[in-house]
Formats: sequence, C-alpha cells, structure tokens
Amino acid sequence: MIYRILADITLVVHLGFILFVVLGGLLVAWKWWVIWIHIPTALWGALITFFTWTCPLTPIENHFRRLGGEAGYTGGFIEHYLISIIYPQGIGDAGWIAIGVGVVLVNLLIYGWIWRRRRRRGTSHPR
Repeated sequence: MIYRILADITLVVHLGFILFVVLGGLLVAWKWWVIWIHIPTALWGALITFFTWTCPLTPIENHFRRLGGEAGYTGGFIEHYLISIIYPQGIGDAGWIAIGVGVVLVNLLIYGWIWRRRRRRGTSHPR
C-alpha cells in the first residue's frame, strides 16, 4: 500500500513539475527570485522533450508501482498519461519537437509579457 501511495505522490510531483516548466514564468511575475529556479527548470523540460529523454521521475514512479504490485508502464509520463489521451497512436519525433517548441514559446510569451509590464511601470530593478 505504501508503494502505491509513493507512486501516486511521484505522479503528482511529476505533473506539478511539468506545469512549473510550462507556466512557472507566471510565478516570476509575482516573485522575481523564482526566475533562478524557473529558467533552468524550463530549459531542462525543453531538452527532455526535444531529445525524448526520460525524466528521472518516470523510473522512480515505475519502481514504486512495481513494488506496490502494479505493472508500471513503458515510455515517459507525458506519453503515458497525456499523449495517449490526446493522440492515441503516438506523436512521433515531429510531435515531440512541436511540444518542445510549444514549451519554449509559452515561456517566451510569459517572459515577454513580464518584460513589457516592467518597462511600462518604469522599474529597472526587480523587487
């Protein structure tokens, strides 16, 4: 039972990580120091997507699932939980590149919005 709970906690952390990669720039608009965590995290998330690497959280979750008597799954978190719902046949290399480009574009839009907002206010230094 404990391993299934640990697998589910890992799943939630993994989803939170992905959301932070994509939308963490919005937290930067609230607290400037988050930029020091978000930029490397967003870069890591984009690299994982562009090169179809396996996020370290995926094997950890699978390990806990196997210890809890479940089968685990092949592939990565996004492919297993999200892509299989959106694109049942899989997405191929072009799809992964499109997702990576999407992550980068969303973050560029958010940071562009923050930069314009700060310029309009006349603030040159983060608070």
